[in-house]
Amino acid sequence: MIANPYMAIIAVGLGTLIVPLDSAVNIAFPDITRTFDIRINAIQWVVICYVLTYASLMLVCGKLGDLFGHRRIFRIGLAISIAAFILCGSTSEFGWLLFFRFCQGVGAALVISCSPALATSCFPEAQRAKALGIYTAMFGLGSVIGPSLGGLMVEAWGWSAVFWFRAPLSLVALLATAILPDPAQSRQIRPFDILGACLLALALSTMLLTLNRFQNSEGENFTILVMAGVSVLSFVGFVWQESRFPEPIIRLRVFRDIDFSVLNLTNFTANLVGFSVMLFVPYFLVRVAGFPTWIGGFVLGCAPLGIALAGPVGGWAIGRVAANRLAFGGAVLLVIALFSIGHWSETTALPVLIGTLLIHGLGIGLFQVSYMHAVTGVLAKSDRGVAGSLTMVTRSAGVVTGVTVLSWLFAKAGGADSFLPAFQSTFLQAGFAMSFFLILSLLRPGIWLGKGKAK
Repeated sequence: MIANPYMAIIAVGLGTLIVPLDSAVNIAFPDITRTFDIRINAIQWVVICYVLTYASLMLVCGKLGDLFGHRRIFRIGLAISIAAFILCGSTSEFGWLLFFRFCQGVGAALVISCSPALATSCFPEAQRAKALGIYTAMFGLGSVIGPSLGGLMVEAWGWSAVFWFRAPLSLVALLATAILPDPAQSRQIRPFDILGACLLALALSTMLLTLNRFQNSEGENFTILVMAGVSVLSFVGFVWQESRFPEPIIRLRVFRDIDFSVLNLTNFTANLVGFSVMLFVPYFLVRVAGFPTWIGGFVLGCAPLGIALAGPVGGWAIGRVAANRLAFGGAVLLVIALFSIGHWSETTALPVLIGTLLIHGLGIGLFQVSYMHAVTGVLAKSDRGVAGSLTMVTRSAGVVTGVTVLSWLFAKAGGADSFLPAFQSTFLQAGFAMSFFLILSLLRPGIWLGKGKAK
């Protein structure tokens, strides 16, 4: 038993912060574009090289944590991240920046894949919900701090500051891992499925890249079809490999449980429609509401602030309210927020904007805590790293898919030429889509409304 579990989970949260704090990079895009003299559409690769890397490697890294120790993998990830931050901030060539962003993605995958498992190990198993609530709050807090802190740093020191400041933070987190639990590893040697890991990484990366390129598909149809084909074949190969390997990356039989599969699909859907706020609300706040950029940034920060507030609330509520019911309640709050944003106009008062974004964040935050509690409960404790990684993979896949689907809906509704009607239409359609999905899932009411607590 850890002497001070709260200090231990703060150490985990400090290391995990390097991932949500990457939102600081977005505010540096104009300065990066100007410094490297690149076209605006080239800046997307700064995001792609990072996000695709960590999203495609998380499940594999989670399995490495289960096999070789979560604290060890977490530490390796922090060490790689320190080097990547220094190299990103020091480079003078755009090509090298992209490569170092790839290295940063590797470090992020190692860190974030093991952080939920480490967080839950800080408290007794009976207090797993509390641990996940604190963890969710710290992750949300990083998303709140990132854009505003990044803006101040870029203004003072230029684009490289958004990388530099996370190097000492990562170093402090690395030193703080000394207080984390380090359970004795089994003497039994458990094999690592290298072929399965490669197939899974290839399948996820090509799938996410296909979704990303689909929104800019002019002249790339053949390339997109090839990437989609590679993704499908890789997934098929992965399933075949997992069925015959004695120690699979993830035990696919858990997805035979319809309730468990629907829960994962709901997390994917919630992040797909929920990303509409980060995608379109910044433009509304500046173009329609007429706020200065810095005020718009603080208003937008209310959404991740809601997630941070929901973390400890959700952790406290689970145990008093069944986790599946709490997840359903969070999803309903998300639907309410989406429909509310779909009715915003030039005359919408500032308190309404702030309140709606807080409800949006609270909905996603409550769902996330409940969902993570359920997934980490369904998979064996020895697979806690894979369980935590699965929650992050479905989230990332939803966000990447959301960029494509939501951009298509926005363009179809009129796009930038008729911004407000297109904005309203996109959010209303997102709300209807989430509502329809929830109603459809109620064909099996036990998923959400069963008397027992979520697994």
